[in-house]
Amino acid sequence: MLRPAALLLILAVAPVAASADGRQPAYLLEIPASVSTVLIAETTTSTLHYFGAGEHGARQQGASYMSIGQKGVGKQRAWDRKTPLGIFFITEQLDTSKLHERYGATAFPLDYPTIWDRLNRRSGDGIWLHGVARNGGRRPPLDTDGCIALPNDELLALEPRLEPLSTPVLITREIEWATDEQLAAVRAELRGRLDAWSTSYAAGDLHRYLSLYADDFTYRGMDREQWNAFRMQSMLGAPPRGIVLDNVFLFADPEERGLYMARFLQTITYDDRSVATVKRLYWRRTPDGELRIVAEDNG
Repeated sequence: MLRPAALLLILAVAPVAASADGRQPAYLLEIPASVSTVLIAETTTSTLHYFGAGEHGARQQGASYMSIGQKGVGKQRAWDRKTPLGIFFITEQLDTSKLHERYGATAFPLDYPTIWDRLNRRSGDGIWLHGVARNGGRRPPLDTDGCIALPNDELLALEPRLEPLSTPVLITREIEWATDEQLAAVRAELRGRLDAWSTSYAAGDLHRYLSLYADDFTYRGMDREQWNAFRMQSMLGAPPRGIVLDNVFLFADPEERGLYMARFLQTITYDDRSVATVKRLYWRRTPDGELRIVAEDNG
């Protein structure tokens, strides 16, 4: 039997029609029931796919033609005219009536660069999902400054499904597919690590909690040793009484093998108050097969 560590290494690349045989995008490990639509931009085919998350996993709802950056994908710096790869969320919806006509009927900024991008020295901003100039028709496949551009009518049809701070947009070169069984195994492993993280924090088990962080973990300029001292001080100074995780997203990164992201609403209860924060944890598989946290951020 294959270990979960090896499962994502054997996923075959298949055409979109393969979703009809019961397989799902290999990146969508867990999506909250409250989220109706996940977008996956497949850059090699100039296609933005829409998936719905239901009782039986992610199933394709539709697709649109899209344009991406003039220089392709793999954004590294500002103004390189490349579209970033990775896991992003829509942050807001913009009124484009007072913007340049090239942004079309509406626009949805993405949260690039994420903490993972910044740790990997990727810079720039202003990556949007937007329309095209009125009567502009379809733009060429490589025709933006790094954004994703859809025909206006298709973007407007998609608009009701898009929710700021909730709708994920994954950008990949070519969609990989997995069976329900393969996804379930990886999901269970990642869920187990996330549960260990939250329960050890709630119990004040510093040794177990800190063991889940990678040796090269950094946070806001702190290295692993400084982070350990910071967390020990904060947990001992204000010990939590409980922690609840809601609206949990679990993703496999579409670009980097062995990298995963968990995003969730964390509510920590103390003696005198409760604090709710949206958090992200990036997990990477170590050479010995363990998942450990390499980056952490809010939002």
